[in-house]
Amino acid sequence: MNQSALLRPDWTPATIALMVLGFVVFWPLGLAMLAYIIFGERLRGFKRDANNAADGFFASCRRSTNGRHRPHSSTGNVAFDDWRKAEIDRIEEERRKLDEMREEFDNYMRELRRAKDQDEFDRFMRDRKNAKRDDNGPVAEYQTP
Repeated sequence: MNQSALLRPDWTPATIALMVLGFVVFWPLGLAMLAYIIFGERLRGFKRDANNAADGFFASCRRSTNGRHRPHSSTGNVAFDDWRKAEIDRIEEERRKLDEMREEFDNYMRELRRAKDQDEFDRFMRDRKNAKRDDNGPVAEYQTP
């Protein structure tokens, strides 16, 4: 994302001014701008999930028809029909491979995010444990007579 964009979902002077102006002109506009500022970063993930769901739905529709109800299913030229069927089968195989590759990449990215989160959590727990050890160490020395 271009961080120099004027209207990025962040608390910039431009977005604050538009939010205030939106509340002055028509309060739902100001509320929409506030929602964009707060939840704007999450919209990309929502859009990606919605697109994946729609792609999956339409892919299942394509698979379920599988050649039925297609206009001009036969041209009368057997050689052309055979060539067209072979090309369509080849393209569908390529699409299936691309869908599998996309699924593998999504799984890889999900695992990468999980590993990053686990690393950050482990670092937090280690720092917390070290901080407690540092706090308890000097206190224990002062309590002994």
